Amino acid sequence: MTWLLKDYSRKYSKIAHLYDIGTSVQNRKLWIMEISNNPGKHEPGEPEFKYVANMHGDEAIGREMLLHLIKYLCKNYGVNQRVTNIVDTTRIHIMPSMNPDGYEMAATFADDEWKSSRPNANGVDLNRNFPDQFFPSTNGSPQPETRAVMKWINSIPFVLSASLHSGALVANYPYDDNPSGQSVYSATPDDDVFRQLARSYSEAHPTMHLANAPWKCKEIPREHFIDGITNGAKWFSVSGGMQDFNYVHSNCFDITLELGCQKFPNASELPEYWRENKEALLSYVEQVHSGVHGFVKDEDDNPIDQARIAVANRRHDVFSARDGDFWRLLVPGSYDVTVSAKGFEQETKSCTVLSDKAAKLEFTLKKMRMREPRHQVQQDMWPRERILNNDEYGHEQEKDPNQQRDPSQYKYPT
Repeated sequence: MTWLLKDYSRKYSKIAHLYDIGTSVQNRKLWIMEISNNPGKHEPGEPEFKYVANMHGDEAIGREMLLHLIKYLCKNYGVNQRVTNIVDTTRIHIMPSMNPDGYEMAATFADDEWKSSRPNANGVDLNRNFPDQFFPSTNGSPQPETRAVMKWINSIPFVLSASLHSGALVANYPYDDNPSGQSVYSATPDDDVFRQLARSYSEAHPTMHLANAPWKCKEIPREHFIDGITNGAKWFSVSGGMQDFNYVHSNCFDITLELGCQKFPNASELPEYWRENKEALLSYVEQVHSGVHGFVKDEDDNPIDQARIAVANRRHDVFSARDGDFWRLLVPGSYDVTVSAKGFEQETKSCTVLSDKAAKLEFTLKKMRMREPRHQVQQDMWPRERILNNDEYGHEQEKDPNQQRDPSQYKYPT
């Protein structure tokens, strides 16, 4: 894999840039291939997207699909109009393997041993290792791979992402758990958005959305999902998952894609998996251009970083990036969007999001101006000072002169 990534980064250097975000327990690089028409930096106004695969070492299909995607994007840029448009308007980050140690163990073990390669080299399931919103960690502090991905998520203003797994055939969306820990539906404030995102993949896949999709694994019971999508917690509750971490701790909306019941198929079967997933992988990337986007600046045209973007009746806010740009995924409809930032007056604008076009809003915030009080107030006139000095303010409280109070019962401000 490393050789292939370096080779494509060299051959297609105009659009491909290879970097790493750290190392695994066994000191293997955690590689990321960036694909963009201007690689190496964030372009103001251009959304950031990521794919992550192979966080479970024994699940090789996602890893291979992302390597195929890298090759397809590089070879078809400037040739295929759709691919060219995707690369020109989106900064794409592709992580083929989050758990390279586990993959190496899976690739070298005998058929009856490879299942033990699911966790990382320390025996920790990485998809149970992220900080959880409802429960404390059940498998210790974040592992090197987890810490690296957490830092990566918070260092780039990602808008949308997905992680690729195998073991089932379904698109799984947050939340992955709930306060009760039971396997019941756990909706985010953006449940409609997540359902649309999950369906965009399942419906672009030739069989995922079918009621009785083909099932290759006779030894594994078939599971049925309406439209090929499911709420994570309703399917089974998982605490410490990566998709919930993305949504709760960053701007990024993330779902989990289960690409089939097989986990480590023969190489001869990979072309079929690519044919099934190519269109869905491209369609999902294009979803990053939905919703509302724009810039937040001050009256001098300076970008405002970390401005809060709030949509009316949605209890989930996102924040502007360093260049003042923002993206907020939404389903088609009409919305009131309020932007606020420390030291500025907030501003609200309305917009209409269409199914085939994101709405664009530009905000120019005015600095707050401190108002002088009409009457000068001396320091010793404030009630807190009078109480502490035990002057007439304190005596006013005792309207009955015959009432006796125990001095120890007084509670003075500190």
